[in-house]
Amino acid sequence: MAEIQPFRGVLYNTQRVEPNDVLTQPYDKITPEMREKYLKLSPYNLVRIELGKEEAGDTEANNKYTRARDLYQAWLHDGILRQAAKPALYYLEQEFAAPDGSGKRTRKALIARVRLRRWDEGVVLPHEHTLSKPKADRLSLLRACGSQQGQIFMLYPRPKQNPLSHPEGEPTLTATDDYGVVNKLWEITDQSAIKAAQDALHDLKFYIADGHHRYETALAFRDECRTAVEKHDPNAPSEFVMATLVDMSDPGLAVLPTHRTVTNLASFDRKQFRQQLARHFVIEPQPSLETLLGTMKTGKHLMGMRDADEFVLLRPKDLGALRSLFAKKTSAVGYSGRGHIACRNSGSHTRHR
Repeated sequence: MAEIQPFRGVLYNTQRVEPNDVLTQPYDKITPEMREKYLKLSPYNLVRIELGKEEAGDTEANNKYTRARDLYQAWLHDGILRQAAKPALYYLEQEFAAPDGSGKRTRKALIARVRLRRWDEGVVLPHEHTLSKPKADRLSLLRACGSQQGQIFMLYPRPKQNPLSHPEGEPTLTATDDYGVVNKLWEITDQSAIKAAQDALHDLKFYIADGHHRYETALAFRDECRTAVEKHDPNAPSEFVMATLVDMSDPGLAVLPTHRTVTNLASFDRKQFRQQLARHFVIEPQPSLETLLGTMKTGKHLMGMRDADEFVLLRPKDLGALRSLFAKKTSAVGYSGRGHIACRNSGSHTRHR
């Protein structure tokens, strides 16, 4: 069963920093240009911890991970970061303009620490393959800092009881990111509200929308911590991962198309490829990208494709036949589809030491 717990989050001290100046995108979305922009915004921007720079002369004792650890500890000591006095769940609202032009939305979420489960336990479920290099990077940072700076983004099916209740009063923290997303965060310390949220989510499964590498990193860190002690504590911080939890039925949840570019295929034959597609799809040429996108909005299960200089619409002939192609196997190609938008760091994280 799924288990969430409150935690003593570490948040920026808004009397010392401007929240807009310290917010970053998730580590794997930060380009070199974005990092330089963040570095100029504030000496306390989270990018200095989340995605530090490699420097000439780096050693095992002095590198971007140890520098991140030292910064984290210094910011705590100097009051730039403050740990909450009480364990809390965090209610998050994100206001944004949907990229598909459908207008403004508000996505509601709950930030909690979620008990780590292996995939085969069937409680937390993935949809992506992962790569070793990003996991090694995140594990090195987690070992050094002993904390998680970003949340795993998880979805859950609508429960019988709503685990979310809008807190009273002004938000604890408000920050607008570089995409114009307004993030509002409230602390929930009321024990009855926390218990209600735990009970509402207890019988559900959580589906990872984004954060597979960080989730598997947290699992690896948990196992390391278990082997380092004679008897592991089931409630040790390393047994959990920080996650942002969103109801799949939330009207503020925007799921956008996944775009993929396939190149450098050995012995690729366009004519043969079209013939194979035609077995399962009606192929409808489109005069322009705008026409293709407009047509895709008119029905379900439609896909668009650009083949060389031609845009085409792929309309499935038989959905049942398509499902059978994926029933017993997965793609041999790793992928990183993101069925979400505006999942930003809220300035809250959980310590592991």
